[in-house]
Amino acid sequence: MSTELLDRAPTLDRRHGLPVHTQIEQWLMDEITHGQIATGDRLPGERALAAALRVSRMTLRQALDGLARRGVLIRLPGRTGGAFVAEPKIDCDLTGLAGFTEQMRRAHRRAGAEVLSACTTAADQEVAAALRIPVGAAVHELVRVRSADGTPLALERSWLPAEHLADLLDHPLTGSIYDLLADHFGLAPHTAVEYLESVSADAADAAALGVPRGTALMSVERVAQSVAGLPVEFARDVYRADRVRLMVRTDVRNRQD
Repeated sequence: MSTELLDRAPTLDRRHGLPVHTQIEQWLMDEITHGQIATGDRLPGERALAAALRVSRMTLRQALDGLARRGVLIRLPGRTGGAFVAEPKIDCDLTGLAGFTEQMRRAHRRAGAEVLSACTTAADQEVAAALRIPVGAAVHELVRVRSADGTPLALERSWLPAEHLADLLDHPLTGSIYDLLADHFGLAPHTAVEYLESVSADAADAAALGVPRGTALMSVERVAQSVAGLPVEFARDVYRADRVRLMVRTDVRNRQD
């Protein structure tokens, strides 16, 4: 593969258009997208690749660093290291209200759930405000690690109103909670408001997801409501930014300039 990739090195436009390192980044991305370089493949060494492209190693490193930041490449140090093609990220579509289990089904992955804790507790001020219940009211607090094909991808923390979901914790909690809400309680989540922000893994997140402390994560805070407008879930989920890509679809016909 390494020799073939070097043979396909493009002629770069050094006078017009995009910066050279961006052209290299796009070329490598195209090679990966079209299956010319497979997941787990190691790119040729920097010296050989820079020579084939007729660029400096510094310019090449700019391109490789850009792909690494996007999660396309994994760069490992040492004599046995190098730049390796990362496994493609899993797209999670936040446009609808498909839960994690359904998202993994769409991605042809096997969803898993490890329950770290499940208890009934008193709602603090933030949880109470989100669920529109009195402070101190009973809520079910559920913390789970969600995985795809055995790889931890997300840490879910959810609070659900015990008044309407009395025996929730008596049911199996390793499957889809949304399916459980719909099938057993008749309270399927219908709409949600979600807030996204980038965060760094704290000690608890890192331990649960098996990543180093400080790893980039994507946080999703959500309040889900039933068709009647009853809040049925307040959640704070964190996803591994190196393995998951969050997506939102927009109908441009309804967008106003």
